[in-house]
Amino acid sequence: MPNTSLLDKIQDSAFYLLKRIPQKPKVGIIFGSGLGGAWLEKHSAIEISYSEIPHYLKSTVLGHPGRLLFGKTGQISWVAAEGRFHFYEGYSMEEVVYPIRVFKSLGVDTLLLTNAAGGLNPKFKVGDFILISDHINFTGHHPLRGKNEEKLGPRFPEMSRAYDPHLIKSLLNSAQRLKIKVKKGIYIGISGPSYETGAEVKMFRKLGGDVVGMSTVPEVIAAAHLGLKTAVISCITNMLLPPSKAPLSHDRVLRNAKENQYKLYQILEDYLCNLK
Repeated sequence: MPNTSLLDKIQDSAFYLLKRIPQKPKVGIIFGSGLGGAWLEKHSAIEISYSEIPHYLKSTVLGHPGRLLFGKTGQISWVAAEGRFHFYEGYSMEEVVYPIRVFKSLGVDTLLLTNAAGGLNPKFKVGDFILISDHINFTGHHPLRGKNEEKLGPRFPEMSRAYDPHLIKSLLNSAQRLKIKVKKGIYIGISGPSYETGAEVKMFRKLGGDVVGMSTVPEVIAAAHLGLKTAVISCITNMLLPPSKAPLSHDRVLRNAKENQYKLYQILEDYLCNLK
């Protein structure tokens, strides 16, 4: 039997999901480490495990349960992923961005990405939420490497507006209505899974980075390729500059994310309720 093509795999995954849901989602959400559980339990109507979906992979990281949830907030139907795929798990870049491509095939035109990130900007603190205005790809890899699928997007996608300014403004307006302070910053994406050395932290800050993390950048590139309107909200779960006295650990990242997740939920709810 010949190998199934990427486009056929995407179609298979989307066809399976569309049979299970009452209507196509308009908004796609990916929740980062420790950020999704309570909001999804409150809002979701349908839950589908990754293991049930044709061609889907398995999320292997603590804090990423591995399920898609479908629901409706206000008049807007959405699909949310609780559990993303990371390059450091051993997946290829094509596999890492596979869910973004399935979202597009489901009917999504707006993508909201969230993540837990380390703070590089000394003006930030743990618990802050940062709307990402741009990124620097320090992973050393690219999700569009190889043969381009013209049905997905152009060979050379434009990246200067990968972070949609109108979408960012709408999320900022939601935060202002709720009196939640949200800052803006530049995200540096690394491959992981080790945390940053002191020398790397100093270099990233000198390059203009405000936050750093091990996800998101490949997803944003794939979303730009697909023509999706995209915004990213980072939750600062640990500060890197000046060096923290407390040792870094994934348990600490998850704990800090969960302690601050409700502010994120309020912003998302307000945004979705005011979306037309």
